Amino acid sequence: MNEEIVLCAASAYEQKFYLNPEFDALPETVKQELQIMCVLYTEDVGGILMLVFDEEGNLELKVDHEENDFAFDEIGSVLKIKELQQKKRELFESLELFFKVFYLGEEIEQQ
Repeated sequence: MNEEIVLCAASAYEQKFYLNPEFDALPETVKQELQIMCVLYTEDVGGILMLVFDEEGNLELKVDHEENDFAFDEIGSVLKIKELQQKKRELFESLELFFKVFYLGEEIEQQ
């Protein structure tokens, strides 16, 4: 079964940001950073950006856009996603760890 859990999403079409209420336990600074990142992405490139966890707890950045949205910048989207993956690597790794511990119940080895 391919189960994904949405962490957050932003839409350029509705000009809205959504944070899954299941993640209210995240620190306020993390929630704000996610909101700023997602909203800036959609303002810059358009479309919809979703951050989702797959069943193993890996965080994926998924992009979608309306079929008739000729203003959506596909090349800019790919470049921006790569940039976010580099600049926000530490944040994304921390979110994956949070998810694996609190949602998947994994034990984390102390180093």
